[in-house]
Amino acid sequence: MSDGKRAASAPWIRTRLRTAPGAAVALAVLVLVTAFLAAAFPRAVDAYETKGLRHDIRLADAGRSAVEVSRPQPGLELPREQREAEARSPELRRIGGALGKALPAPLRADMSSVAYGVRTLKPVLATEPWLPRPDTVPPQLSYTAQTGLKEHARLVKGAWPTTPDAVTSTSRAVRGAVTEETAAALNMKVGSALRLPTAVGGPLTVTVTGIVAPRDPGGSYWSADPLVRTPSLIPDPASPFPQNYWTGTVLLAEDAGPALLATATEPSLFWRYPPDASALTGPDGDRLTAVVNSLESGPGLLKVRAIAGDTAEVLTGLGHIVQANARMRDAISPVIAVAALGIGSVAAVVLVMTGALTAARRKAELALMRSRGGSLRGIGGRLLAETAVTVVPASALGLLLAVLAVGEGRWWPAALAATGVGLLVCVALPLRTTLQHIRPTLHGAREDMVSARPSRRRTVAELTLLVLAVGAVTALRRRGTAGGGTDLLVSGAPVLVALIAALVLVRLYPLPLRLAARPMARLRGAIGFLSLARAGRSSAGGALPLLALLLALATAAFGGSVIAGIGDARDDAALTSVGADARVGAKSERATLPDELVRTVRDLDGVRNAAPLRVEFGVAMPETAAGDGGAGRGPDDSGTDTGSGTGGGDAAGARATTMVGVDPASYTRLARTTGLPDFPSGLLTATGPSAPLPEGAKSGPERVLPVIASPAVAARLGKEAHAVDTLSGDFKVQVVGTVERVASLASTNFLIVNSASLEQRAPTTLLLTGAPDPGKLRAAADGNGEEFVVQLRSEERARYVNTPMQAGAERIYLAAVAAGAGYALLAVLLSLLQTAPERKTLLARLRTMGLTTGQGRRLLAFEATPQALLAAGGGLLTGWATIVLLSPGIDLVPLALAGVAGSDTSPVTLRADLWSLALPAAGVVALAAAVAGVQAWWASRRGSITELRAGDSR
Repeated sequence: MSDGKRAASAPWIRTRLRTAPGAAVALAVLVLVTAFLAAAFPRAVDAYETKGLRHDIRLADAGRSAVEVSRPQPGLELPREQREAEARSPELRRIGGALGKALPAPLRADMSSVAYGVRTLKPVLATEPWLPRPDTVPPQLSYTAQTGLKEHARLVKGAWPTTPDAVTSTSRAVRGAVTEETAAALNMKVGSALRLPTAVGGPLTVTVTGIVAPRDPGGSYWSADPLVRTPSLIPDPASPFPQNYWTGTVLLAEDAGPALLATATEPSLFWRYPPDASALTGPDGDRLTAVVNSLESGPGLLKVRAIAGDTAEVLTGLGHIVQANARMRDAISPVIAVAALGIGSVAAVVLVMTGALTAARRKAELALMRSRGGSLRGIGGRLLAETAVTVVPASALGLLLAVLAVGEGRWWPAALAATGVGLLVCVALPLRTTLQHIRPTLHGAREDMVSARPSRRRTVAELTLLVLAVGAVTALRRRGTAGGGTDLLVSGAPVLVALIAALVLVRLYPLPLRLAARPMARLRGAIGFLSLARAGRSSAGGALPLLALLLALATAAFGGSVIAGIGDARDDAALTSVGADARVGAKSERATLPDELVRTVRDLDGVRNAAPLRVEFGVAMPETAAGDGGAGRGPDDSGTDTGSGTGGGDAAGARATTMVGVDPASYTRLARTTGLPDFPSGLLTATGPSAPLPEGAKSGPERVLPVIASPAVAARLGKEAHAVDTLSGDFKVQVVGTVERVASLASTNFLIVNSASLEQRAPTTLLLTGAPDPGKLRAAADGNGEEFVVQLRSEERARYVNTPMQAGAERIYLAAVAAGAGYALLAVLLSLLQTAPERKTLLARLRTMGLTTGQGRRLLAFEATPQALLAAGGGLLTGWATIVLLSPGIDLVPLALAGVAGSDTSPVTLRADLWSLALPAAGVVALAAAVAGVQAWWASRRGSITELRAGDSR
């Protein structure tokens, strides 16, 4: 300009955002969701690991979780006054406070439940005649003088134990208290007196002045030593006969500890610190283990001894609790890492696809800028600034939402994840867009997959990636996946398999198109030929969209199979424990069910089938069979049916087994209903001398009964008849078939026999199928005057409801499946949107030539079908291959059954779930067809003049 001033120009970023606000908002939403998922994942992992660690510590037995410092009584070489001073409350309190402050982080004590004092390690025989003696054995009592009784108990009767005068080792009378349960079991009351022998002088008399009730019976104060709260009737180990005696604890006054120094009860000083788990986090587990090890036998123990004395020891089971939690965490982490890496890869590919869509939409605009002298650096900088204005706030908002949604967790992994998402988008979009304009391109060049030949550089790059991926998968297959811990090679299996499949399928994709186009060209209609030609030319069938779909489908299939496997494992464990939908049995192994009870239960509403079983444990195997073939030995039958455990497989298992007497007809119906292995009921039908016995008839040893055996027992018995002695009669057995499992038994050592052939045939267990009312079922069982146990499969299944760690891992997998499905749908939309303008123009041109609306819809649907089928078929193959590749090293027990007492902990392998494979693939096909139909309908509403403008190059 003449005055030297430059003309004002509109800001680039503001102009671009005003020109395409929809694209900017869509990109911001995509980045927001992706940043939220990326930031929420590490926080969710931290959250469930934190809750799992706290849960395990809080639910552990207080005697195991508490950290206890103890040392013997002060040495006898010390002056009496010094010994007594060390056993009094002021000195114990001083040492207790110093020990609490010296506990190394992250270990912290719950100071409200800390207890310290003097206790007896050796129980004292109580000879008072008014104490109960169940088997003429007098009770043995322990004594403790510990702090905090008034804070942790309420007085029920009498008065609190006190020390009116200073108690010394020469005192011969102190006061104490007992809990309500101890008083009721041991016939104690206010005023009861107990005597303890002393080393010198007369006995020490303990007078019970009060009866107390715990304020928190489950707290550490009362549960660390359960005898303080509740007495116990235990067997006498020194007696050759089964004799029981009572044992319990008497609580002395807080300052009565010096009096115990004169007794021969091995008095000990102790300080007990229950852990405070409220401040612990999941990552603290390793540090906590190291701290506990140090306190038990390391530098931490030296610090403890410097405070409490050279003979002090630290006793705790906290380290074992934390280690068990770490083992579960390490078992779950590889499975979670597969989902994380798979979904992360899908998200990255989808974000790059977004850049490809932007590059395609702005190709003409940037080519014009390049032709007018725009540099790649200048164009890239403008695109970077334009993208950052949208992406950076969206990433920050996603991080904020993740922090708000997942309250517990470290912030820096989430910040790194959200930053990585924003950085990828900010770099990928400008880079992808500017690289297309390094060299000028001819206007209107075709990108026909059927006829175009890929460049040599692309071929070399694809072959290199293919060789690397195949090599990694081969190494993974040879090495296995059971090494434990998180392994990137194992976690990246879906990515590797999807990459191989994408590269191969993209290369093979043109071949069926060529073969199908030839017959279509000879047909009269043009729709089929045009759809195949369009499918070949469309860039929506490139490697990037296909890779995104394959990754998403493989991850969704893997996650769905994991979730389905967890449910199947829990269902199977519940069935193994109960045996059917419901079970009625006696508490004693040899107790039988009355006929009236069987009839009553069988007639209840909801009962479809009732199968009575006579279960007899510990049946001795014949000597000749018991010694045969060690290779055929199966796991041991322990002789009890707990519904869990599989025994041990030692010599005892070769000498004993379990006999199950069944009604063949009802049992086979039950087996078919529950999915257990069944057998033809006629196999157990004996004829001739071995025919079923009339009621009350005696069995003879010459009778040969056909039996169905477990494989282990069948291998030991062979085909010959062997004599067995049972409580149900003496007879011979001959194996006529084998089954892997039998209802209501977890043992793999069993014989199934027709109960009608037994001398004693009264059932011990009744298995039910159907949905009987639990209340009526228990009422029927309780109405027979005896105690019977009712077990429901649904209640047993409910026991496997997750611990916090299991629940958190399962939620992450549900989110992974949902995110995988969402990104798969988004990949389909992005691939179709990239070519949407071209398809609309095509329909407009064909309508000017006479194409009807219906034909236009079919054309777009047929065009999208090959690519959708390719992605669906490839996704099925990729998901199946991923599961097959990883299943040998994945055990679902930590996710499904860990932490449930009595559950079957045999390995649960991962299996491909048909619905998890088929549903996402079918969804891709359905979405592609739906998008094509909607696009055709929308294009039909717009006139051809609107789409075909003069000078338009489309």
